[in-house]
Amino acid sequence: MDLVEYQGKQLFGRNGVPVPPPGVVCRTPDEVEAAAREIGGLTVIKAQVKMGGRGKAGGVKLAKSVEEAREHAESIFGLDIKGHVVNVIYVEDASDIAEEYYLSVLHDRVGKGYLVIASREGGMDIEKVNAETPDKVVKHPLLPSEVADGLSRDVALDIMTRADLPDAARAEAADLLVALFGAMLAEDATLVEINPLILTTDGHVIALDSKVTLDDNAAFRHDGYTEWDVEGIEPFDEQEAAAKEAGIQYVKLDGDVGILGNGAGLVMASLDVVAQAGGEAANFLDIGGGADADTMAASLQLVLSDERVNSVLVNVFGGITQCDLVAKGVLGALEQLGDVDRKLVVRLDGTNAEEGRRILDEAAHPNVAAAATMAEAAEQAVALAAERAGA
Repeated sequence: MDLVEYQGKQLFGRNGVPVPPPGVVCRTPDEVEAAAREIGGLTVIKAQVKMGGRGKAGGVKLAKSVEEAREHAESIFGLDIKGHVVNVIYVEDASDIAEEYYLSVLHDRVGKGYLVIASREGGMDIEKVNAETPDKVVKHPLLPSEVADGLSRDVALDIMTRADLPDAARAEAADLLVALFGAMLAEDATLVEINPLILTTDGHVIALDSKVTLDDNAAFRHDGYTEWDVEGIEPFDEQEAAAKEAGIQYVKLDGDVGILGNGAGLVMASLDVVAQAGGEAANFLDIGGGADADTMAASLQLVLSDERVNSVLVNVFGGITQCDLVAKGVLGALEQLGDVDRKLVVRLDGTNAEEGRRILDEAAHPNVAAAATMAEAAEQAVALAAERAGA
């Protein structure tokens, strides 16, 4: 679960991470105008979307007056930032910035621990900094055994020293990192990021921005993370709402090739091969270990309810899941759904794959095409989508 900026700052603040004074969450230009008047002086008008690059997209603006705050609000509300439409704006007092840095902690799945990333080059894309000047980015891995009692201040201070933070910022930045790591553990986050981390003109280090991803698998320890599930931040989406109610792992994307697969890794790979074939995925959908007719019907109905979908790629690797049951599930789902006006490309591999392909071949369903490889399936699905789009 991703948080927007103001939520991340609330999470930081309650865990001892220094943040600016609380701002005001607004949903209309009138509310933004009132907030700017209440705060007084220079204010920052910030789009609240679960996406980076807000500043470049025009979603973060400095207002020198109440009138300018309203003007900015009117231009930001409804702004589309990489597919995320702005419904909420956060208004806060402008900070006096002397320098900007970058700091994050994330789960290191390769190293099976944590990774701290720090740089003196903040306020910009850390990927670009890492690619062009990797010597300016410090990456410090941590094993769980090393931080069983939290991150030590000595280690934090060493990281900030190697990141070349100035003497004026180093001590407070180390203290902030200790608190940030504690917040990550306490809240069961998989990522906590501050960009920029700033040194103010009066010599204090604070988190001017926040990016937080919480681990859904730990939601039971935090009352389901319901405190962060605020209605209206993200535009209502019928498909995602239906998926949530049905317990289906589904994320809506921007393309026209529907994707169903078993296992998050395979679904992600499916998105990649569709892109390599010149197409764009319309969704991420993981059917999990179950692939009977009811599961397939619910999943297919969800994908096909998106009018942008012009073809569907079903990509299954059978381990525990048996491909012959998947094939029967696909055919059973199509029978349940009735008049389906889009074609499916089905790729089966693994346990009972030959039997699954035989079942599909013998059925000869007009809406189903079988493919031997993942690349072939992606190419077919992209071609079918293009054909329908051009019809």
